[in-house]
Amino acid sequence: MSDPTPVAWSVRTRDLRKSYRRGAVVAVAGLDLNIPRGGVHAFLGPNGSGKTTTLRMLLGLIRPDSGTMELLDHPVPDQLGRVIDKVGAIIEQPRFFPTMSAKSNLGILAEGIGTPAARVGEVIDSVGLTGRAKDAVGRYSLGMKQRLAIAATLLKDPELLIFDEPTNGLDPAGIHEVRETIRGLGASGRTVVVSSHLLAEVQQVADTVTIIGRGRTLREGRVADILGSGPASVRLRVADPDAAARVLLASGMSVQGRPDGALTIGRPGGVAPEEVAWTLGVQGIWPAELGVDADNLEAVFLELTRSEHLGATQSDGGSARHGIGGAA
Repeated sequence: MSDPTPVAWSVRTRDLRKSYRRGAVVAVAGLDLNIPRGGVHAFLGPNGSGKTTTLRMLLGLIRPDSGTMELLDHPVPDQLGRVIDKVGAIIEQPRFFPTMSAKSNLGILAEGIGTPAARVGEVIDSVGLTGRAKDAVGRYSLGMKQRLAIAATLLKDPELLIFDEPTNGLDPAGIHEVRETIRGLGASGRTVVVSSHLLAEVQQVADTVTIIGRGRTLREGRVADILGSGPASVRLRVADPDAAARVLLASGMSVQGRPDGALTIGRPGGVAPEEVAWTLGVQGIWPAELGVDADNLEAVFLELTRSEHLGATQSDGGSARHGIGGAA
């Protein structure tokens, strides 16, 4: 039997480490990261898990303590100069001249990096701002400003795009606009790495995902594979959710509130609706709604990172990870 087709990688790290305050604060603790070329890759983790620190190291903004990194098959930071023109990134809030139009702002940037002026119109069109290209940026909504920032990263026609929390602070309309832009960029053949805490949004656009905690990889692979491998959870609606939560937590199950008022009930290895019903029933609590919860990235994320919130230590064990296309 022949070997599987080798995977082409956009980003790889091995045993990447970064600490602050002379080692007292560990931000990244031996991170192994594998991001394939093409499509949208979600980079997820709780606050303080090391996502932004990792992205800043990849872009040469800070140096790691140890470990190795590659962007588009080039070791960085040593060869960052050879690959930087193929990478576009938004790590901090972008700044534009508010009294100038989008077209003028991008024109200045294009001139500064030696990009033909004709490219400005192309990138404006690619993020759906053609009809507002001559408007002052100060009149733009937050979503439009973020799409303009994405347009700025496209001026060099990069192969790899890195966006840190691109929908942070946006209203639902802005989130939708940016989501559609990211979806289109991934479909065009580029690799788009998106760090985000909006898991439902990420699930709609991501092809692959890495979930980290305390600076280490907890799970990595195709979104569809990770969802299919996740333990079953139960959706519960009950008249007294606080009383139900106390009973279920005492029985060793996990309980997560949902925006619609329902509860998601889980446990390592999965939980069945009838077990939840029996546990509540013996305490005289009767569900108004009970069923198997549809697989979603948020449920997997919460289960993987639950021990992070409880202060437990994560192991480095490779068995907890799902490789992408035969990743080492």
